[in-house]
Amino acid sequence: MTDVLPAQPWMTLPATAAVMDALARAGGEDCARFVGGCVRNALMARPVKDIDIATRLTPGEVTAALRAANLKAVPTGAAHGTITAVADGRPFEITTLRRDVETDGRRAVVTFTDDWGEDAARRDFRLNALYADRGGRLYDPTGGGLGDLRAGAIVFVGDAATRIAEDALRILRFFRFFAWYGRGEADDASLAACEASRERVAGLSAERVAKELMAILAAEDPRRAVALMAGSGILALVLPAVRALDRFERLVAIETEMLFTEDPLLRLASLLPGDPAAGGATADRLRLSNARRDRLVAALGTRPPLVSWMSPRETRRTVYRLGDQAFRDRATLAWAAGDRPAAATQWRALLPMAATWPRPTLPLTGNEVVAAGVPRGPMVGKVLREIEAWWIDQDFIDDKLSVVERLKAVVQGMVY
Repeated sequence: MTDVLPAQPWMTLPATAAVMDALARAGGEDCARFVGGCVRNALMARPVKDIDIATRLTPGEVTAALRAANLKAVPTGAAHGTITAVADGRPFEITTLRRDVETDGRRAVVTFTDDWGEDAARRDFRLNALYADRGGRLYDPTGGGLGDLRAGAIVFVGDAATRIAEDALRILRFFRFFAWYGRGEADDASLAACEASRERVAGLSAERVAKELMAILAAEDPRRAVALMAGSGILALVLPAVRALDRFERLVAIETEMLFTEDPLLRLASLLPGDPAAGGATADRLRLSNARRDRLVAALGTRPPLVSWMSPRETRRTVYRLGDQAFRDRATLAWAAGDRPAAATQWRALLPMAATWPRPTLPLTGNEVVAAGVPRGPMVGKVLREIEAWWIDQDFIDDKLSVVERLKAVVQGMVY
């Protein structure tokens, strides 16, 4: 890693050039620098999603500069120094250099400055306090950011306890960045500060906690980060239902072996007891969306029971009953819960078979039941359920005529 950031595609985009040109015309070439995640990820050869810019210009000057260049300026956080520029439909978050005047652990009162060092001093971790000008020259005001990147170290800027007192969410952010970027052992002072301040997590909103937790679980391999959270007592504050990490750790190993995409919600389920009620309570605690709540509860279901030696026919019946997603979730969790090599081989074969089976639709409609002589009302549903049970027992027979004949037999035997 050098002290110059090689030219990046996002740095040379016409939209990026238009924004940087507008700022330079207002404040000079060195009035704006790229900062934070875009610099960090570019140095680590990781994808860059958002382009953040720090500037000496005030929010009013930024807005005037953008409008003078016929670019859209959105005051997304003007009180805290942030204006979002939109060029060619792409957003650029531009924030005036600032320092904290007052903090309460959740939000800060800031004042603007033209000192890059003061701006860096209020950031969370040293690897996030790196700046680069449009020519790629790097600036490391804390003196430790580049070294941390090389070492895979997550270290708070300045005094860790002070940074956490400014915003308690930084406790969870420490574990998120360790999960995504950390290598080797965790920084002792940073981890100790998180543990010492862990009770502050209780004062965070459920939405902020959920966002950080899901980001931790979305990392390629979050096992070390989650183990550190458990060891420091922080995981128990976030997820009181957690009792052990064994199933979670085996799940991540299975995902790696099978080349599955990282699935943070299933990983969350693996941390919880095998009980739908635990899934519902956790979803409520974290204020997850209804869709996520439903999936979490279904993944932790217990009926019908799943076993690794299910026959192909029984597998199809269960997939039909549960749905593809719930079946795959429950089967994967069951695999992760066991430790028998033979069962692992069976699960390894069962999951792809279930995933490739096209779940059929009963080839019979309510109107057809009515046409067969069943009066409209609850009886139609009863007949459909009876036919469906027979159809499932016939292993989803793909023969419309047989289904119609079965319908006739059911109708003839009905007592009104």
